[in-house]
Amino acid sequence: ALTPPLDLTINKNPEDWATLLDGKRIGKNTVRLHNYGKISKIHGYEEGAWWVQDAAAALPAQLILNSVNGGFVCDLCAAPGGKTAQLAAAGYQVTAVDISSERMNLLLQNMSRLKLVVEVVKENALAWKPDKLYRAVLVDAPCSATGTARRHPEILYQKNSKDLRRKNGLQKSLINQAAKFVEPGGVIVYSVCSLERSEGYEQIVSFLNSNRNFDLLPVQKSEVKDFEACVTIEGFVQTTPAHLAERGGVDGFFAGRIKKRIME
Repeated sequence: ALTPPLDLTINKNPEDWATLLDGKRIGKNTVRLHNYGKISKIHGYEEGAWWVQDAAAALPAQLILNSVNGGFVCDLCAAPGGKTAQLAAAGYQVTAVDISSERMNLLLQNMSRLKLVVEVVKENALAWKPDKLYRAVLVDAPCSATGTARRHPEILYQKNSKDLRRKNGLQKSLINQAAKFVEPGGVIVYSVCSLERSEGYEQIVSFLNSNRNFDLLPVQKSEVKDFEACVTIEGFVQTTPAHLAERGGVDGFFAGRIKKRIME
């Protein structure tokens, strides 16, 4: 089997880094490498010029960057911190929340290498009470991870319907939490690295059906360079491992964006 390529999210000047690393630019800030050795030996690692993140995994945070102009944002399931880094690198004030100490330590190590400052909260997002409302909340929810099968084919054999139902319940709770944390006029981007409709599309639709003070904020094709084919008719993003196949594929990711109404 061919090893999938390595995707790096570049902090600044992706074009220059594509040339420097002999890689190919994908999307907004991703440089894809087909030949690479040890990650810590790649040029730019020490100085924190980039971090490893699949091109499709970079889309959810990009949708936040496209919708709110700076300010306080929250990454609700943040570790190991790829999306947190995208938001912080763009100058947003990020609160990164995660329940796992181990994964949070990884996030802190990553932020330190990338020289990014974020507020870190090690809490269960479902019990946490923030002291402010956020302009945007990113919920990259725990899921079946069926979208990552091109790197982890074993994942397709480890899942069962009971596990999926439990995850669906957690996903629903996380979106409902995010709804409490976002200010009027603010946005929530909900994402999963999954191909299951029950984890992506159905979660947003069911949330909107029961929350009249939120509207879908459809993703425009112009927002997701190189992923135009992944924007659904409703305005969601759904990538699959078949997308960009001729360039090495991407992970399967769902992302939907909703906006809280400003009540008159």
